[in-house]
Amino acid sequence: MRKCLLLALLFMVSLLDVLKAQTEDTSGLFVAPDTVCAKQVIHLRSKVLTASSHYWGFCSGYLQNYPIGYHYDSMQFQMTVPSDIDIAKDGDNYYAFVLNNSTNEFLRFNFGNSLYNVPSVTNFGDLTNVLPTSPTSLYVVKDTFNDNWHVFVAGGSDATNSTLARLDFRNSLANVPNIANFGNFNSVLNSPRGLFIAQDADSNWYGYAVNSNQLSNTLVFFDFRGKNISITPKMTDLGTLGNTMAQPSDLAAVKDNGEWYFFVTNFFNNTITRIDLGPTLVNPTPVATNLGTMNNTLFSPSSITITKECGGIFAFVTDLATSELVRVRMPSALGPYTAFNMGNVPIVDSAHLNNPSAISHVLRYHDNLLAFATNLDTTISRFAFEQCTSSTVQSSSFHTPPAYSYDTAGLYNVYYIVDEGLPTMQIDCKQIRVLPIPAMTITPDTLICQRDTVTLVDVSVAADTIKWSPNYHIDDSTQQIVRVWPDYTVKYHIELDYPNGCIVDTNITVTVSKVTADAGPDRYLADGATTLLGGPNTSIGSNYIYSWSPISYLSSTDIMFPEANPPVDFTYYLTVTELNDSLKCRDIDTVVIRNRCLDINLPNAFIPGSGNPSTNRFGLLNRQLVKLNYFRIYDRWGKLVFETTDPTKVWDGTIAGKAAAQGVYVWEADGFCDSGRKVTGSGNVTLIR
Repeated sequence: MRKCLLLALLFMVSLLDVLKAQTEDTSGLFVAPDTVCAKQVIHLRSKVLTASSHYWGFCSGYLQNYPIGYHYDSMQFQMTVPSDIDIAKDGDNYYAFVLNNSTNEFLRFNFGNSLYNVPSVTNFGDLTNVLPTSPTSLYVVKDTFNDNWHVFVAGGSDATNSTLARLDFRNSLANVPNIANFGNFNSVLNSPRGLFIAQDADSNWYGYAVNSNQLSNTLVFFDFRGKNISITPKMTDLGTLGNTMAQPSDLAAVKDNGEWYFFVTNFFNNTITRIDLGPTLVNPTPVATNLGTMNNTLFSPSSITITKECGGIFAFVTDLATSELVRVRMPSALGPYTAFNMGNVPIVDSAHLNNPSAISHVLRYHDNLLAFATNLDTTISRFAFEQCTSSTVQSSSFHTPPAYSYDTAGLYNVYYIVDEGLPTMQIDCKQIRVLPIPAMTITPDTLICQRDTVTLVDVSVAADTIKWSPNYHIDDSTQQIVRVWPDYTVKYHIELDYPNGCIVDTNITVTVSKVTADAGPDRYLADGATTLLGGPNTSIGSNYIYSWSPISYLSSTDIMFPEANPPVDFTYYLTVTELNDSLKCRDIDTVVIRNRCLDINLPNAFIPGSGNPSTNRFGLLNRQLVKLNYFRIYDRWGKLVFETTDPTKVWDGTIAGKAAAQGVYVWEADGFCDSGRKVTGSGNVTLIR
């Protein structure tokens, strides 16, 4: 039996097993595809031969995405007009430091081992009146040589009260700090903001700040004159840099391609100034360029933070006037610059940014990126660029990570850290662009009966070529519409090549329902004998229907093994039908019974009076006798008890009308078959009462 099934039910494919990338990024610590499609199986390869630990984040937080906000109120955390904030990780613990401008207070927030915890707060006050007056800016520094932590604080409203101070926490940010106030050397500080302190390539310490007083608008340079950050720095006013700054409110630094750059927010004219220092932090004549209003996204910009993340540079600016957050993305510090106003950034408890005065560094917490902003309403806002949930595997700590895929299109970060927490720690990240699945029409997985043919379709107008595999019982493995007739269940893989280099590998499973009918082997049957039909290979179960035909000379037509006693050559058909699927698959088999008259055929016992006509009489079973010379029965003493020449007559077990005794009787017969063959026989029969 064969039939061709053309399935009309087709659907737009949404699940792909493999979509191979166009190219691979082999730079850095690991190899990754740069472009894939949704549902593609991705294999990443580490290039690090030996390391004590590995961490992979497959769906790491990305600064290009929109952050999730959270709100800390002032009543809980003792804030009064907070003017600046910064965050740092010390060992396994996270800390934030906040300045209260109106009360001259220095606060430490201890988050414990997670920036998502509710922190405990320590208010150090004005540190015995040594903290700068009206503190506006702070910067957290770790001297790795001495393993000591320091927090620099600047403040003041004009040149008469502006100072710079250093808080020393020694080897832990959990310690109570000591403080030293450096004063205002040569009165170069004039309402300083935007502190930056760093160790340069020569291992010497340097720093910078901007004077926000409208009468100043200058850049200030701090020279610690060596590798000891604890000495009083020399302060130098580098001037207005061509009048490119207008009431500067903050400064953020980045080193890109071996060059140092500062980005300064200008509160007065809603612009950003870029200051180019060159390869070292020591440059008495830096070059400044005003970058403008960033496509009119800036409105009284109050602070800026800048972060290098996954091959790009991101700056975040707080707008004091509009209570909005602006993101500036740049491939390098020299631009081009793409500004995006992220708006008021709703917070989870329905609060919003409210006149933000400062923003912290962006700090990574596992696969999330977090920053904090202080608001003039005495609150703090947290921004979390959290890991996505689109990857089938979120993270791994193995050298060779497991294969995974992304469910939806988008731009995703893969973050890789080796030897985390050790001096040999290395970090790398790559972006993988996930494209939408190309449109295609494909036959769903289907069910067919064994020995049937089905038409499969995988049509995509954008594909260049197509290849089906395995090349098994298929008419053409290079066409988008094919016919297949598998003998067993097969998953046909389809690989489609697209002009952009993508290769889609999907599949269609053709399930074959196997129903087997086994009528048994062909055989010869003695004339008058009975045989059992059916073979061992027939499908067995309550979900099968068995049907024998024709119905003649069968004990039953709907069981697996009926009895048959045809008088002549006969062919029987067994049909087995499966009931538990819509196709009702079936199979047919035949058995040929060839009847031969070669001998006299008689039973060896009978039971007179039993009520069963097949056992209560004794006679010839042969049906092909055309002449019977005699059929005689004798008792054990040789007395004749029955005799006939009619092959259809039988002995009923009586003698002269009376029931014969139980016992063994002797019979003899002689006759001719319809073939002309003479047959003769004799034997015993047992009469049972």
